Amino acid sequence: MKSYKNLIIFIKEIFSDDWAYGNKTLFLSQFICFILIAYYNLSNGYVMSPDSNSYSEWADKLIDLNFNLYNYYLQNTFINPNYLYTTPVLIIAFIKLLFGADWQYFFMYFNLSLVFFSIFIFSKSLILLNVRPLIISLTLSLIILSVDLLTWPRYMLTDMIFSFLILLLIYVIIKNIIEKKFSYLFILFLIILIYLTRPTSIPYIFAILTFIGLSKVKIEFSKKFILTSILAVIAFTPFFFSTIYYSMKIFLSEIPQTLFLTEMVEQGMIIHDRPETWIKFSNTFLNVSYLYFLRFIYFFNPYSESFSKIHIILNIFQTLVIFCSLSVFAFLKTEIKSMHKCTLLIVMISLSVAFFHSFTLIDFDWRYRFPIIIPMLMIVPLAFEIILRKFKY
Repeated sequence: MKSYKNLIIFIKEIFSDDWAYGNKTLFLSQFICFILIAYYNLSNGYVMSPDSNSYSEWADKLIDLNFNLYNYYLQNTFINPNYLYTTPVLIIAFIKLLFGADWQYFFMYFNLSLVFFSIFIFSKSLILLNVRPLIISLTLSLIILSVDLLTWPRYMLTDMIFSFLILLLIYVIIKNIIEKKFSYLFILFLIILIYLTRPTSIPYIFAILTFIGLSKVKIEFSKKFILTSILAVIAFTPFFFSTIYYSMKIFLSEIPQTLFLTEMVEQGMIIHDRPETWIKFSNTFLNVSYLYFLRFIYFFNPYSESFSKIHIILNIFQTLVIFCSLSVFAFLKTEIKSMHKCTLLIVMISLSVAFFHSFTLIDFDWRYRFPIIIPMLMIVPLAFEIILRKFKY
């Protein structure tokens, strides 16, 4: 009985606001988190994809042009304007210039350094929001178990760079919320960097600018209003996409990009190159709306036939934890406005990205979901902190 009471006292002590070893525990957890992720990626080695080869070729051209971006931009090298990949191509070009034939290894090391700083920014953001160090330390285990972070850092792609820039921008906005003063020039600089990293930056930029705009409105939106608005957006956006689909078929049918989008719809495609997810297409407004709604749901889908059992288990666990944490914000009242604003920002970004890819393309391996994984995991310790404070602890 005495040992049980001592255990309860110990648990209360370590979860208290002023636990003496909180910061040391967090530092150790950050170190372990990074070492395990780095070890796994390094032990598996770097991966080159078709896109990686394109970035490598463009970097070679940039080096040949003595880093003259103007002349480089004059070259039409891809279906998208080549300036949209300026950030990764510049980084690869510099690494190639310094390390030559071994550039892939050093690009992977660069990606892993971004993993380290992402872990630091993740923790720093939560500390700014007054989340207890021990809660952050426990949440880092979710980052270690994230399949995405055990996959993409070793790819010679834009994913880690892009994800880091998104997380950095979220941190800057959180810091500005706490200080009640927006650093517009630095935010603009980060938005430009994000835009010059990959074409799929548009939904992130849209969500962030919308959030900043709403934060300037002198209206206190209730939790009920925000929740109703989010559910309404989820319900009506597929119908809006169907309207755009039919408009493109009528007025923009000769544009190659339009044909690319409409033909995927007519195939009943949900996830690209995964026919088991496709549905039978029927050229009716409701059927097209249903297809777009399924795409939105599948964007967050943690399960696929080709995934290993451990991959499925980890994905499902991660998804359930995030969903439960969102439920805390939906049903528990709290006076901590900064936490609610941070959660709203992450939800707005996640929905914007999910809808964008629902309308355009959800990649075979859910690659485009990776940049929102760490931001969504931030919701977990925020919810845990709210629960503790709710019970006056």
